[in-house]
Amino acid sequence: MRILIVGGGMGGTILANSLARRLSSELKSGKARITMLSASEKHFYQPGLLYLAIGRMTPDELYRDQASLLEPGIEFQVDPVEEFMLDNNCVKTKSGKIIEYDVMVLATGSRMFPEGVPGLAENAEFFYTETSALKMFKRLQSFEGGKVVITVGVPHKCPMAPLEITFMLHDYFKDRGLSDKVKLHYTYPINRVHSLENVAKWAAPEMDHLGITYDTFFNIKEVDGKNQILRSEEGVDIKYDLLIAIPAHKGMEVIEKGGLGANGWVPTNRTKLNMEGRSNVFVCGDTTNIPISKAGSTAHFEADTLAENIAAMVKMGTPVREYDGKVFCFIEAGKDRATYAMFNYLNPPDPKAPTKAMHWFKIAYNKLYWISARGLL
Repeated sequence: MRILIVGGGMGGTILANSLARRLSSELKSGKARITMLSASEKHFYQPGLLYLAIGRMTPDELYRDQASLLEPGIEFQVDPVEEFMLDNNCVKTKSGKIIEYDVMVLATGSRMFPEGVPGLAENAEFFYTETSALKMFKRLQSFEGGKVVITVGVPHKCPMAPLEITFMLHDYFKDRGLSDKVKLHYTYPINRVHSLENVAKWAAPEMDHLGITYDTFFNIKEVDGKNQILRSEEGVDIKYDLLIAIPAHKGMEVIEKGGLGANGWVPTNRTKLNMEGRSNVFVCGDTTNIPISKAGSTAHFEADTLAENIAAMVKMGTPVREYDGKVFCFIEAGKDRATYAMFNYLNPPDPKAPTKAMHWFKIAYNKLYWISARGLL
């Protein structure tokens, strides 16, 4: 069986490594073949961007050579897909190669899309790329006081990021001795401060305690950079001195342009993880249109399910398990406190009071990520 994995992020990497171990004898005998196509020779630790933006990580800590993370037997090629030919079970790559498959997994990820809101890209700071996170850090370093507005678009990658950056900024300015000169204000598109009700019930009192104000039912309409005003679709104007945005995201352009899914999100069966209408095309991580968190842990748990199922397809001809919607997210509640949210399709999260121990667990995971990407954690 020819297994093609498109994308070398967390989901694709964990899947490839788990499959390589599960199918070691089949790879040796030629019964199975695993090919990974990526746009980069580097593997990028995206959660680290949050720390880069406030000066607590450096860019070199975010990268490893992708090949060094992969099990022997995986054919890794830096040759991104440019065209999907699903009816013929093949793809065309940037170099012009036609690569055929029996089973394909789409793990192409997502991208921020601030250009969707007039004035947002030009006037806000972001932390979803290395370049934007470094720019944000330099802007924070030079900021000496005023109203900082953190505004949120949906959908976006990492569901807890808006809360985390808000609480981390509170401690950042406190450490700089600017608490009395900086006012933090947070906006969210629905009628609470987070989409997950129990997370919102935990976060709103935290914000109240820290003096962080917020507007809900605030859907970003435009940014008037000249007058430093953020406007909502609901008719609310907010003046700012520094605007930090979690912009709405889209799937990757190759998915969107290829017609595989609106806005780059592939229609995906939420338990089987196959592309709707395709029994041999599966989807992992941010690429799905499943309405659950676009988070690293989601990709991890989906990859675990897919690895077991695809290996079973090779060995027994049929999948053996379903994905239950499991997600686990750390939530940084400042510079040295954190909590977490764990949930699935049936059970909502129930965040506990933040602790220093959970914060250090998160910091440890930043180091252990590379073991996790190998599928060993």
